[in-house]
Amino acid sequence: MGAGSEGDVAVGRGVGRTLVFTYGTLKQGFSNHGLVQEMIRSGEASYVGVYRTAERYPLVCGPYRVPFLLNIRGKGQQVWGELYAVTESGIARMDELEGTSRGHYERLPLRVAGGNEGVFEDWIGGGDDDEVAEGEEGTVVRAEAYFAHRSYAGELWKCNGERGYCVYSEKEARGYIKRKDRPQGLTFLDHIQAFVSSSPLVE
Repeated sequence: MGAGSEGDVAVGRGVGRTLVFTYGTLKQGFSNHGLVQEMIRSGEASYVGVYRTAERYPLVCGPYRVPFLLNIRGKGQQVWGELYAVTESGIARMDELEGTSRGHYERLPLRVAGGNEGVFEDWIGGGDDDEVAEGEEGTVVRAEAYFAHRSYAGELWKCNGERGYCVYSEKEARGYIKRKDRPQGLTFLDHIQAFVSSSPLVE
């Protein structure tokens, strides 16, 4: 696959690293960024830069203003976020936070755009054509992101009137409640179901 190809490119990896696109509370200045800071200190993650999705995806808020990226490509907007190069052990820590084994989020591939090809020399061997493509918006690279689980993503989209944000900023996060401060005795999925059930937009 040559540079500039519109096809999929491989997941950006270096020596045991995966590029992870963060769009919500793992970003700098938000409540879960402490985990990323710990991973940077331990050598499990490195900051790459500010990127946005190469395609449009819905970014919405659910219960307690928790952000969710929905795997409904072509809907919503191109979403801004931060890109990190993460080791295998770091991925395991992120998976645990995002509840991938419990049906909370799914870690799935997507393409992100921005920066320049030289940024990836440390992670993907100097910009291999199978890993990086040059497009109209700059370097396009395959990464992974934590999407809302498919079991409830469609209902969240309806709850938000099928309208999404381009970035999860302080404005969108206003009213966010940390996990430890939410009502106890209910699971994450219980909170999702209650939020969806209370929406007049979901039949």
